[in-house]
Amino acid sequence: MIKEILLLGDPRLYETSIPVEPSDIPYLPAIVQDLHDTLFAFRQRYNVGRAIAAPQIGVRKRLLYMHMGEPVVFINPLLQFPDDEMMEVLDDCMCFPQLLVRVMRHKRCIIKYRDLSWGVHTLQLEGDLSELLQHEYDHLDGILATMRACDAKSFVLTKQFRARHEADKNKSLF
Repeated sequence: MIKEILLLGDPRLYETSIPVEPSDIPYLPAIVQDLHDTLFAFRQRYNVGRAIAAPQIGVRKRLLYMHMGEPVVFINPLLQFPDDEMMEVLDDCMCFPQLLVRVMRHKRCIIKYRDLSWGVHTLQLEGDLSELLQHEYDHLDGILATMRACDAKSFVLTKQFRARHEADKNKSLF
């Protein structure tokens, strides 16, 4: 079922999520379906969206859902950073779809998590997937990209960014 995505300023977004317990397993398929439906509805409306965290729909559990060709469910994920190399990105979020925020993220990360069968997995990620999982993981700790902004000038409206990007693209054609 499509759920309402909590928006910037909603106090529930700033709460720390609690771990998923084995006793929660029977309820997870319904939550995962809600995350899936909500992500795809957002994609249809905004043409973006690769992952969503349970707290974004008001479920205070340590659960992430990513869909990039195939679904991946991350239960009780733990992030580690193998080195200190950082990258600057313009971060977007379903909780503030009209805003981009310039943040620094680790270029690489390792994520350990459980799946719906309670099996343990480890993934090594780099670049945009590393950034994506760090963003979603932050939601589990009540942290939004706005709280990680590089400075006070790190905010741009999505509409402005796209217009500027198109203007720059057109300049390079002449």
